[in-house]
Amino acid sequence: MKSWENGILKVTDNHRYLQNGDTPFFWLGDTAWLIFSRLTPEEAYTYLRNRKEKGYNVIQATLIHEWPQKNIEGAFALKDQDFARPDLEGGYWERVDAMVSMAEELGLYMALLPTWGSNAASGYLNMKNADAYLDFLIERYGKRPNIIWLLGGDVKGDAAFELFCHMGKKLKADCPDKLVGFHPFGRTSSSRWFNGEEWLDFHMFQSGHRRYDQVTLGAWDDNGKNPDSFGEDNWKYVERDFSFSPKRPAIDGEPSYEQILQGLHDETQPYWQAWDTRRYAYWSVFAGAFGHTFGDNAIMQFYVRERDGKGAFGAWQDWQEALHNTGGMAMTHLKSLMESVDYQNGYPAQELVTEGQGEKYDRIAVFAGEDFVFCYDYNHHPFSLNLSGYQGCFDAYWMDPVTGGRSYFGTVSADKDVRFVPMERKEGHSDWVLVLLGRK
Repeated sequence: MKSWENGILKVTDNHRYLQNGDTPFFWLGDTAWLIFSRLTPEEAYTYLRNRKEKGYNVIQATLIHEWPQKNIEGAFALKDQDFARPDLEGGYWERVDAMVSMAEELGLYMALLPTWGSNAASGYLNMKNADAYLDFLIERYGKRPNIIWLLGGDVKGDAAFELFCHMGKKLKADCPDKLVGFHPFGRTSSSRWFNGEEWLDFHMFQSGHRRYDQVTLGAWDDNGKNPDSFGEDNWKYVERDFSFSPKRPAIDGEPSYEQILQGLHDETQPYWQAWDTRRYAYWSVFAGAFGHTFGDNAIMQFYVRERDGKGAFGAWQDWQEALHNTGGMAMTHLKSLMESVDYQNGYPAQELVTEGQGEKYDRIAVFAGEDFVFCYDYNHHPFSLNLSGYQGCFDAYWMDPVTGGRSYFGTVSADKDVRFVPMERKEGHSDWVLVLLGRK
């Protein structure tokens, strides 16, 4: 069954999660910014089916990303580079139609950006031509069941605040059954500019691609003295966004991509690895995010060595190879874990940690509910939990976030202080998930 067959996608009554009708929807997104410009229909089907079979249910993609925008066969998106004049003769939009239809057939939502944020910030898309372009998009895609609208695109909200608000209001008015969000600049959240806007359905933040120590690199993506910058602690965005009124769901729409340079710009720097992508996912979801968006450097730009030469941000794999990277495969295990319990009535529960809690990489992330407790331990540090608020006993497992396999290790009583000691792996990184399930 396709998710939307349960009902339209909407925010839950507690303003923290999403649901189709009365059925919970855990957003597991993948980043495919350039799918419409870089892939043939056959390649797009391979990509979309690969993601569908891994449990992804949202694909983030940009309708007009580059400038001027054309597809792999040279068909342009616009006539005379005017957003008010979509080119309906060259085949660009027919190609988009086909890929959106493929996603629909596979049960995948498409989170569509009308344009990448730089095209709005530069004035190519503006208040004079925006309505004509949006009318075109709404007529063409507004009635499809698998559409989510995303404004922005790696840009600050104040780069074109009036325009973004106008677009958001129009999309919400003309497509009231579609969610509308905003994809922001690195280490910021949509809450920074749009918290008071009624058209915004959820907060999206971009925790970004820099290490804790990479605050200022003298590059285009520096954002100065930014009170919203939490380094790699992406869980802090969730906590902060939940503190605002009105309350909205929150999600990390762009954490560090698998196999992208740490800091993006310096090829002497190491690459973010699969275990880093797992850390971002578990940290934010266990803090209460309504899902997570994964990204892979080669896939987001659909890089091909022989065609593209030097890739952006240190890309070195063909995207077809990157489809099988372990970080992208591991995301489904987090989704399955959350869907195995009543997560929409769960809550972050850091207060349960009585010993062993640390900062940065030593953080023990805890998410709990009426009959379960989950803990993500990135550095396999021993820790203790106060479980005295529960009754009876738990069945206890260590879950491998790489494979999703659970290893039972006994029964745990609901005592005041219970100590847990995760194992060290000889290969990869020794992150583990403690899974405690109340005995029926």
